[in-house]
This record gives sequence, structure tokens and C-alpha cells, in this order.
Amino acid sequence: MATPTRPGSSATPLPPLPLPRTPGTPKAPKKKKRVNESIRTWRLTDRIGYVLMWAAGLTLCAIGIGILAFMAFKGLQYLRPDLIFSHPTVDPDQSKSGGFLDPLLGTILITLIGILIATPIAIAAATWIVEFGRPTWLARLIDSGIEIIAGTPDIVLALFGLVLFQQGIFGWMSFTAEGGAVFGRSFLTAGAMMSLIALPMVFAATREGLQAIPAHVREASYALGKTKAATIRRVLLPSVKANISTGAALGMGRIAGDTAIIVVLLGASLRLDPEGSIPFLRVLQGTGATLTSYVYNNSPAGEGNAPQKAYAAAFVLLLIVLGLNFAVDLIARSGKKSGLETSRLGAR
Repeated sequence: MATPTRPGSSATPLPPLPLPRTPGTPKAPKKKKRVNESIRTWRLTDRIGYVLMWAAGLTLCAIGIGILAFMAFKGLQYLRPDLIFSHPTVDPDQSKSGGFLDPLLGTILITLIGILIATPIAIAAATWIVEFGRPTWLARLIDSGIEIIAGTPDIVLALFGLVLFQQGIFGWMSFTAEGGAVFGRSFLTAGAMMSLIALPMVFAATREGLQAIPAHVREASYALGKTKAATIRRVLLPSVKANISTGAALGMGRIAGDTAIIVVLLGASLRLDPEGSIPFLRVLQGTGATLTSYVYNNSPAGEGNAPQKAYAAAFVLLLIVLGLNFAVDLIARSGKKSGLETSRLGAR
């Protein structure tokens, strides 16, 4: 069909005519304009609720800022480098009783032991429940058991651990006296019970990540000839690395801040007290202290009665916990950038 031209000109074609709309073709939906509503138009009860929500949020912010400001003021006032790098000693004069290097090392050691035990168990349990979950009664039992552990007070876990690890079968975890009695207090026993504190957090984060992965990701892996085990190992678990890291960091923060298990199962001694003859294992089989027990012992409520050192140690402990919280946020952000989070796999 020839293109129509303007009268008197054979070179300039007319613009093409628009095609007629076919009957039944839906029109493009119009964008709805956002209604700028005013709070003044709300009911009185809604406005009161709105104000209370703002007040609650601002109150929590004020409490958090107040705690940080107070601990920073007191901690920086008494914190000195020699307190961090010197071992504590027993002396009536607190100015000559040394620092808190041993409790600081004990905090790091007990945190590593607890999270190294909790992470693989939590990942395995979450993967089995999400990907297999048969028989159903067993899956529900495991889920309920982890919820019970999460809600159990720390002092109850400590007392249960003390009774458990004083049995002869666990003698290698601490030391056995001449009469055959098992002491039951060591870094290994305390770390084993500390893992129960971190386990629910790692479990919940891993399960949430696996449940958010859409089904077509698994189906695509099966279509490529991968077995279920290979799909879990090479596709699913790498996709929830950010979730696992977040749960582990939160669990480490809980372990670093616990006191009850430390007092009952670690002895809360002033210095590291190794037991045995094997170089590194003797430290794990021995007793010691963490920053939490050191802060309690040196507070006005404790026997040390050195509040200046308690404030300094508490400030260092607060920095450790804040660092772990910052690591959680950093992991979450890096997961979004690298595409590790499950929402980038298609879940919404």
C-alpha cells in the first residue's frame, strides 16, 4: 500500500495514522493519586494512639542513648591501657590489683566455644525441618524443644549443666579429683551450655532464610540433575549465608553478655586457672572468668568493691556487644549488595 503524500508534493509523506483500538482492549490503568490526608481528620482515639507510638519510640531511643552516654562517660573516665593488657592479681589495694586481661580473654574464648558448637547444630536442625520434616511429629518436637530452650532462664540451664557435667562420662571436659569426683566446671562445660543460648537465634535465622527461597530455585536445580543433598549443599545453604551470619552474630552477643552460666559452670575466678598437662586443652579444661563476672565482682554489690574497674570493664564489654550488632547490620547490607539474601532469589 502506497504511503499517502501531501497535495502538490511527492517527496514528503504524511505521518502514519494511529491504529484504531480493537473493541474489548483494556485501557491502561490510570495512576491513583496519593491522598494527602491530615492527622487532624483522624478520630481522637487514632490520634492518641499515633502520639503514644511516637512517645514509645522516642522513650526507647532516649533510654538507649542514656545508657550509652553514661557508660561512655564512666568507662572513658576510668579506662586505661594497662587495665586491658595486665593480668588481675589479688591485692587489698585495688590500685595494685592489675587489670582484666584474663576476663577479656575468657570472654572471647567462651564466645567462640559456644558459637562453634551452636552453629552447625542449628543449621542442621533448620535444614532438616524445612527440607525434609518427616515424620511430622518429630519435626514438631524439635521445633518445640528449641522454643523451650529459648525460653528457659539461664540459671536453670547452668544448674542443669552442673548436674550433667559432674557425671563420670564427662570427666574429660573438666578434671577428676583423687576420689573420683568430677569437678564439672571448665570452659568446655560452660561453652557447651552457652551454645544453648545462641542455638535458637541461629536456628530461627537459618529456617527463615530457607523458607523464603522460592520453590522454582529447587526445581531448577533438580532439572539440572542435582540431587536433593547437592541442592542443599550448593544452592540453598550458600543462599542463606547472610541469615546464618546474622543469627551467629546475635548469638555471640548473647553469650558475651551472660553471667549465670559463667558463675556456676566457669567458677568466675579472677584469673585463668588451667588444668591438665596438654598445652591448649588444659586451658579449656580449667576455670576462669569473663567480663560479666569481673564487672559483678568489682561492682559495689560484689566482693571486689572496685567500681572504677567495673565501669571500665563494662565499657569494654559494651563495645564488644555494639561491635557484634554493627557486624549484624554490615552482614545484612553486604547480603543485599551481593544478592545472598533470599529476596533476591525471587521471594517477596
